[in-house]
Amino acid sequence: MLNRRTAIAALAAALIMPGAAFAQATTPSAAQIERQLDAAPRMRLRPDQRVTVREFKRRPDLRRAAPSIDIQSINFAFGSAEVAPSQYGKVKNIADALNAVLRRNRRAQILIEGHTDAVGSAASNQVLSERRAESLKRVLVREFGVPSRALETIGYGEEFLLVPTQQENWRNRRVTLRRFDDFVR
Repeated sequence: MLNRRTAIAALAAALIMPGAAFAQATTPSAAQIERQLDAAPRMRLRPDQRVTVREFKRRPDLRRAAPSIDIQSINFAFGSAEVAPSQYGKVKNIADALNAVLRRNRRAQILIEGHTDAVGSAASNQVLSERRAESLKRVLVREFGVPSRALETIGYGEEFLLVPTQQENWRNRRVTLRRFDDFVR
């Protein structure tokens, strides 16, 4: 029953707001992702200012300064962290971009951040965002050959909403790819 309700709600949303449905389904090209991740960081750290990976994950100021791109088009089933095979074409764009970046710089490191909207409890959203980031990493590594050593994951749940609302909003359900090798020791 939940799947039928979800399908009806999605159809209604597409009819009422066709632009939103299109935007959610649009995936950046591999070239767009690559350009964003190859951009210069907004700030440079001296070697003595660099931090651990763990600290980078906890520092919004550093994360905002790192080259990044939001990917809002990977669709997960409600409450699920599994990347469905139907989404692999979108994941391939990500993998192609990451592999190109890593061919040029083997030491590049990418943080996969999982984000949710604010529907549901903060605790369940936190766990779901972590599982979704890990699931994307698993598919990138197993299906598309992205080296595991280059990828880190974290879930932020509903902590960093793009659209500040307690209502369901697809823009908040996203994955952010963030290149952080210029920030860590």
